[in-house]
Amino acid sequence: MTDIGNVADDEVAPAGGGPLVVLENVNKHFGELHVLKDINLTINRGEVVVVIGPSGGGKSTLCRSINRLEPIDGGTILLDGKKLPSEGKELARLRADVGMVFQSFNLFAHKTILENVTLGPIKVRKRGKQEAEKHAMELLDRVGIAAQAQKFPAQLSGGQQQRAAIARALAMKPKVMLFDEPTSALDPEMVKEVLDVMTGLAQEGMTMIVVTHEMGFARRAAQKVVFMADGQVVEESTPEEFFTNARTDRAKDFLSKILSH
Repeated sequence: MTDIGNVADDEVAPAGGGPLVVLENVNKHFGELHVLKDINLTINRGEVVVVIGPSGGGKSTLCRSINRLEPIDGGTILLDGKKLPSEGKELARLRADVGMVFQSFNLFAHKTILENVTLGPIKVRKRGKQEAEKHAMELLDRVGIAAQAQKFPAQLSGGQQQRAAIARALAMKPKVMLFDEPTSALDPEMVKEVLDVMTGLAQEGMTMIVVTHEMGFARRAAQKVVFMADGQVVEESTPEEFFTNARTDRAKDFLSKILSH
């Protein structure tokens, strides 16, 4: 297995290594719907931030805004001190620095798992095929599916496909990883294998922003919990503080509903 130091070269630093992603007064509308309202948030290098809250609260839109899959209407997003570009080659470079794992796996069905993982490094990073394949196999081993490298996505379980998607994102050696409800499309028995991979990445220092309903992961792996509702950041605290002593009625109501099941 490789460790995250090999995965991301010198991009990984301990939590507290200074801001890597900064959102300042970020606003986003879908027509009349105001989905992000004056969002201010800072994610430091090596920090794992878990974003939780009710459906429709703006969590996924926040995640997608950080790599400009959703353009914002106002405010500023900085990645490593630089403002997000709006288009062109600069935007492509930004997306190469921001790994994204979605609910759906988004793997190319006609390519093998190995080809899926090497495509970005070869086409975007201009790596040689041999180098890209060596690194890809290390990553597939890291996520526990090296034996599946020559198979096609349809031949893998949902959990295996999501782990392949994580390996594909890591292959670009991103500065930050975004996870948008990565386990919500999985059968319950497959959730653990994906969360175990994500927990390993967190322990090894990868900067991560994770939108999830998995409260156990939030408690175990996060340095910071961000609770969103109605398009706003309602609370921001450590997992211990949030789960044992939420400050707002909105957060207490949310926790009472999800922790009672």
